[in-house]
Amino acid sequence: MAKLNISWPDILVIVLYLGGIVGLGLWAWFRRKRTSPTSTAFFLAGGTLRWPVIGLALFSTNISTIHLVSLAQEGYVNGLAYGNFEWMAAFLLIALSFFFAPFYIRSRVATLPDFLERRYSRACRDWLAILSIFSAIFIHIGFSLYTGAVVLKGLFGIDINLSIFVTAALTGVYTIVGGLLAVVMTESVQTIILVGGSACVLVAGLVAVGGWGGLTAAVEPVKLTILRTASETPSLPWYAVFLGYPIIGLWYWCADQTIVQRVLGAKDERNARIGPLFAGFIKILPVFLFVLPGLIASALIRQGKLPVISDSADTYSLLINHLLPVGLKGIVAAALLAALMSSVSGALNSISTLFSLDLYKRWRPDTPDRRLTQIGRLVTFVGMIAAILWSPLISHFQSIFQGIVALICYIAPPITAVFVFGIFWKRASAGGALATLSIGSGLGLAVFFLDWFKD
Repeated sequence: MAKLNISWPDILVIVLYLGGIVGLGLWAWFRRKRTSPTSTAFFLAGGTLRWPVIGLALFSTNISTIHLVSLAQEGYVNGLAYGNFEWMAAFLLIALSFFFAPFYIRSRVATLPDFLERRYSRACRDWLAILSIFSAIFIHIGFSLYTGAVVLKGLFGIDINLSIFVTAALTGVYTIVGGLLAVVMTESVQTIILVGGSACVLVAGLVAVGGWGGLTAAVEPVKLTILRTASETPSLPWYAVFLGYPIIGLWYWCADQTIVQRVLGAKDERNARIGPLFAGFIKILPVFLFVLPGLIASALIRQGKLPVISDSADTYSLLINHLLPVGLKGIVAAALLAALMSSVSGALNSISTLFSLDLYKRWRPDTPDRRLTQIGRLVTFVGMIAAILWSPLISHFQSIFQGIVALICYIAPPITAVFVFGIFWKRASAGGALATLSIGSGLGLAVFFLDWFKD
């Protein structure tokens, strides 16, 4: 990735952002400690979250540096086709709002494994809790840390391992002490920064390319279409999107603790349902904010207004370097950090919640709130260390996108099946659910090892 030419005003913007986010997270800790120092307040924000915060936090947790960099790369290579994944997510968020969230809130569960125990059995709860902890560490945190480190190395020349350690440490500080309230408050601000910074790149690109007319004249018409046939885009025909995405999407948006925890912390059922709808509305934006700039870069290169790049991974840094003035570069760099930190903080908080409420409290049901909160903080720290150790190994995959999609496909199908049948089919049994989880997870693990050692 091309190195970013950055000035002192841009560095100042980045430093102010980092200081402000950590400060906001610590302020949330003081507020929670003063008003409601219980374990419920730490893990679920005391059930006080309203729909605007829930929607912004859902969006912010979902969007990582993978989106900013890889979707621009896909836009450069394939046009708008990969925007399917963003717009399809809106339908899954509608499913979360209409079908899943009401069940969770009415059941008064603190975690999704808790829901499985009430619907099926204790064994199902334990299995999902352990599985969810591993997915948070290896998918949500690991890939976010590694992708962010690769981006920071390309833009600023910072060592990958140093980037992983520093960003994990800064994010871990306010997540460990502040709990879910600190996470959602910082995520709300990070969403605004993320959207604002990305909009700067989009607007600058449209102005440079000559508006929509200039863009359409400079690129192939097929790159402006979302749904394509197998002959147009063999890697992503329309039927693959409609048949494949709902399976992994239902797990990610409706049955993954890292995402759904914001809904579980809602003030009431109304806020729990409106929050995902708000997030679904915001999910319209990534096609324009993250994918379209890559297509604009392709058009600008054809027009001779940008230099030719040898690696499509340089697309986003190319736009930042050549289109943005001093000051705005710092805002976009802050947006990159916002995408990284929000994903990591959300996953860290879900790990502490899962271990403390689903596993530790089973062994020691009389554990006082203060002790449970301390356990949650310790587990957050341990989870962060595990993710730091795993992150460098992600370079084993051919690409970041390929790696994260592969891991989700290993883990998602059995969980999706158990939740869908548990909510929509009254005859689904505890034995069937446990068999689905255990056999499905075992097969996924086997495929993972086969893929990992196939070379």
